Amino acid sequence: MISIKDVKKVYASKHGHVKAVDNVNLEINEGEIFGIIGYSGAGKSTLIRMLNGLELPTEGTITVADRIVSKIRGSELRKARQEISMIFQHFNLLWSRTVRENISFPLEIAGVDKQKRAKRVDELIKLVGLDGREDAYPSQLSGGQKQRVGIARALANNPKVLLCDEATSALDPQTTDSILELLVDINKRIGLTIVLITHEMHVIRKICHRVAVMEAGQVVESGSVLEVFKKPQQSITKRFVQQVTEPEETKETVNHLLEQYHSGQIIQLTFIGEAAEQPLITNLIRHFQVTVNILQGKISQTQNGSYGTLFIHLDGKREEVDKGIDFIRSQQVGVEVLTNE
Repeated sequence: MISIKDVKKVYASKHGHVKAVDNVNLEINEGEIFGIIGYSGAGKSTLIRMLNGLELPTEGTITVADRIVSKIRGSELRKARQEISMIFQHFNLLWSRTVRENISFPLEIAGVDKQKRAKRVDELIKLVGLDGREDAYPSQLSGGQKQRVGIARALANNPKVLLCDEATSALDPQTTDSILELLVDINKRIGLTIVLITHEMHVIRKICHRVAVMEAGQVVESGSVLEVFKKPQQSITKRFVQQVTEPEETKETVNHLLEQYHSGQIIQLTFIGEAAEQPLITNLIRHFQVTVNILQGKISQTQNGSYGTLFIHLDGKREEVDKGIDFIRSQQVGVEVLTNE
C-alpha cells in the first residue's frame, strides 16, 4: 500500500543544511494501523507530510496506493489526495460551518451532487457517533467531538489511507482513548490503512499493529508492536516502552524495596502474549516451598497481544528460590533479579 524508499529531506538554513529525514525505508501494508513515534525534531511530521505531497523528498521515492506521490504534480496530485486523507492535532475545522457542512465540504470540492452528499454525510455522522450534533458549530463541541468531525470529513471521499498527525495530542486521556477506539473500529469495518505519528507510546500500544521509531531523522527500530515491547533494541525505544509498561515511580519504589527486604530476592518479571494469561504465581507457590509477595505490576494490551511487568519478592531457602526462578524462566517469562541475598 505504502512504500518509502531511500527517502531524504534536507532543508537549507542560515547555519547550513539540516537533514529532517535521513535515508528512511518503510513498507506499510494495506489495512494495517502503522505508528511512527519519536520526540520533537525526530522528523516524523516531515515524513508523514511527504506521504500526501505536502512536502517533497530531496531524494528517494514514495509510493501510495500505486501512485508515486513524490513525483506527481497538479491535477494528478489533487486526485491522489482524495485517496490520502489527513486529520490534525488542532482539528482544522471551518468555524463558520456546522458539523454537517464541515463533513460535506470535501464532497462539494469533488463535485458530488447534493443528494449523494447528504446521504454520505448522514452515514459518516452515524459512523463517528455524532448523531444529534449535525447542526452544531465547532465552538459548541468538545475536543473529542471536534476530532470526530475531522475524522468524518477525512473519510468523506472514501480514502484508501488516513494519515493522523498527532491527532490525539490536544485531548485528555479519556477522550484520547475514545478516539483511538473509533479509529480501530473504522480500520476493522472498512479495512482502512491508517498511518499515525505520535510521541506517546500509549497511542502506539493501544491501536497499532506495527511501529517505526524515529530519532534524528532516521528510523532506528521497527517491527510489530508486541515484538518492540518484548525486545526494544535502542535506548530511545526502551524509554518509550517504559512509558506504558512500568508503573509510575518504579525506580524509586524498587530502591525503597531493596532497602526494605534484606533476605530473598526481588525479581522483575516480564510477560509477553499468552504468558501474561497463565496462573504463574499460583503454580510457583504450589510447587515450591517459597513465599511470594507481589509488590507491584502492570499489564498493557496491544493489538498483537498482552505485555506486562510484575515485581515480586521471593523468599525461602536459597535452593528453593533458585528452583522457583528456573521454573519461571521455563514458562517463557522474562526474569531480572534486582537483588541477591
